[in-house]
Amino acid sequence: MFQLLPFLIAPTLVLLFMIFKVLKEFERGVIFRLGRLVGARGPGLIILIPGIERMERVDLRTVTMDIPSQDVITRDNVSVKVNAVLYFRVVDPTKAVVEVENFLMATEQLAQTTMRSVCGQAELDQLLAERDEINEKIQQILDEQTDPWGVKVVAVELKHIDLPPDMQRAMAREAEAERDRRAKVINAEGEFQAAQKLAEASAIISEHPAALQLRYYETLTEMAQENESITVFPVPSELFEPFVAGAGKPDPDKQGD
Repeated sequence: MFQLLPFLIAPTLVLLFMIFKVLKEFERGVIFRLGRLVGARGPGLIILIPGIERMERVDLRTVTMDIPSQDVITRDNVSVKVNAVLYFRVVDPTKAVVEVENFLMATEQLAQTTMRSVCGQAELDQLLAERDEINEKIQQILDEQTDPWGVKVVAVELKHIDLPPDMQRAMAREAEAERDRRAKVINAEGEFQAAQKLAEASAIISEHPAALQLRYYETLTEMAQENESITVFPVPSELFEPFVAGAGKPDPDKQGD
């Protein structure tokens, strides 16, 4: 009797392994009984009828899938390479097993074709500047098409947009020209504002001559502080007023002629 015990224990363990299955919290088991769908079970311990029931495990966690680079021709006839990352998860395990043969591969292939289609409808500037809108559009299209498979597309993010070398050089020249243009505009605006301030200052000085005298003394002080070897003899500005007034009067001899 004891000699037959090992031969009885081994088949019993195999039978128990076939009957009892343990599913984790993020797993579900899709049960088929003689080929017919019974439903989804789990998580925890489930019981199967050996030889009659069969189980397919389905992971409900969010899947991060890298979409390889795709050759895309934009609407303005620019050839680029675009790759992205796709986030999706199974919300209905029975549909993910019954409605499609391999939902992982099917979702990846659908994402590649959809990305090429959506990116091809946009111009290069839109592809570079409006990534959020393009991501949302791709996500909506994929979510609608994978819904019959029990798959929910959470997000799509474009990662890299590789431009051809000649287009990169053209965009670099365009960016440099734009920076030069803005620098010239800023310089011109500065010159214009400086001219306005000088005009306002001259108007104030013409109305208040004492302001010119104060500015004259301030300039002398600055010159003395910058270079001690310079000797400055301040001359009152009143000494030049007769000459200035005389320069503005007409010559009587010339009037007589």
